[in-house]
Amino acid sequence: MLGMILFVSFASCAAPIKNAKTETFNVAGNCDMCKENIETAAAKKGIAKADWNVDSKLLTLTYNSKKTTAGEILKRIAYAGYDNEQFLAPDDAYAKLAQCCQYDRLKKETVQTNPVAVEEHANTTSEPATQEPQENLLKSVYANYFSLKDALIKDDGTTAAAKAAALAQAINKVDMTQFTSEQHTVWMRELKSLKTAADQLAATKDVAKQRGYFTTLSTSMYAVAKVYKADETLYYQHCPMYNDGEGANWLSKENAVRNPYYGNAMLTCGKTTETIK
Repeated sequence: MLGMILFVSFASCAAPIKNAKTETFNVAGNCDMCKENIETAAAKKGIAKADWNVDSKLLTLTYNSKKTTAGEILKRIAYAGYDNEQFLAPDDAYAKLAQCCQYDRLKKETVQTNPVAVEEHANTTSEPATQEPQENLLKSVYANYFSLKDALIKDDGTTAAAKAAALAQAINKVDMTQFTSEQHTVWMRELKSLKTAADQLAATKDVAKQRGYFTTLSTSMYAVAKVYKADETLYYQHCPMYNDGEGANWLSKENAVRNPYYGNAMLTCGKTTETIK
């Protein structure tokens, strides 16, 4: 009886995808790490879910047919480094896969096209572009990160929690299909860390705890900023005293140091270690 109750409970928590369409596709790969990478690249909360079989190399996609297409999902998978029956992965994305994941590449003549070719074709059409300029894709992520930082500078845990919640929402809304292969690779690598840190920050108003989570968040934000530049010059700054002398870093829009780890107690403690233009 308990098992049945648990089953019903879990089943009720899994929200079904609306306007669901299910299809299967061949996707190259080798191992359980490939499975995780492929399914992560394919999935989009409430819109798409995926299951890749290590033995058969078949990917089963279930997606909201009014919100996305199989092609868009397969393109994301290609940018993550995995050849499939519609798109070849960019060579640099494939090269960055772990050695155990580097499968035998599909032959070009067996594949309809590749992500780069699709973009080049789109750029030759006479229709005006309808997508946002690339520099705006992370605009909300950067804006909420800096608002969060400013709240920590002011020792304001309530505002910091609110800004962290807004940051978590902005992270979830990023359209990964518009990234270059390098940007996609870095974003996917840092995404879990970004989400976890933002959620942890949003869940508490204790400034001391928030500052601890902010160290992790800032490390991932720096990795993203290196491949996806903001609309303005950023400064990577370092506080040598935080965390019992281990130090901590953060991103800033100003070269002048305003320390989010100590706030007014030691507002100017630290220095700029790198300028990201």
